[in-house]
Amino acid sequence: MSPSPPRLLLASGNPGKLRELRAILHGLPVELVGLAEVGAGEPPEVAETGTTFLDNAVEKARAYAAWSGLAAVADDSGLEVDALGGAPGVRSARYAGQGAGDQANRDKLLAALAGVPPERRGARFRCAAVLVDRAWGSGRRGPGNPEGVPRTVGLEERSGRPPERWVEWHAEGTWEGRLLEAPRGTGGFGYDPVFVPDGWDLTSAEVDPATKDAASHRGRAFRALRPAIQAWAAARAATPAQGGGTVPGGRVSPR
Repeated sequence: MSPSPPRLLLASGNPGKLRELRAILHGLPVELVGLAEVGAGEPPEVAETGTTFLDNAVEKARAYAAWSGLAAVADDSGLEVDALGGAPGVRSARYAGQGAGDQANRDKLLAALAGVPPERRGARFRCAAVLVDRAWGSGRRGPGNPEGVPRTVGLEERSGRPPERWVEWHAEGTWEGRLLEAPRGTGGFGYDPVFVPDGWDLTSAEVDPATKDAASHRGRAFRALRPAIQAWAAARAATPAQGGGTVPGGRVSPR
């Protein structure tokens, strides 16, 4: 009887994001678990106080991993508008205020861009994706961890070390485009109805989910993270009883 695949928490309560993550990560040798499926009670509220998408993604992943006892993947993403100096950026989900919905955020964005000509309406979606596993930082030596110390593996070495007994992997992805003056389409979520990717005539809300996932910032980030998840899952499956093992080495490239 083959062992059960390791459980991996999708650290988001956003239904649209969960659908995208399940589609993008489909086929990995893991059991993908949503917050409502953990059985650990009410999930914590995460303040997302970071100044970068990576900071917020790490904050969410660590919080939900600690709460659930599972390894977790999380992301933080948003829209950067050139004419607004990069806003709304990390405040994309809260642009119109804490608890604001997609419509309110889009309305504020379009109001801020009123009168801005098409050639100055450049923008991009950016996503930072993170895999966190608390038990991997156990100090066990192996080919990927010859010194037996907790590490962070990712696009760049982070300035601070993760908490004791934690290990993280991360990757990023971007999606360039321009913003319309009025929304089009009913698919996707967030700012999709006003975003036209470079080389497209349709907004990211006017295409089917598979087409969007193949091109999007989130798709790019998690596809870049996918080899790390595969290596993590294989090592986890090989040492299920110890709750630890050889930390998969290497860097995750987002591009």
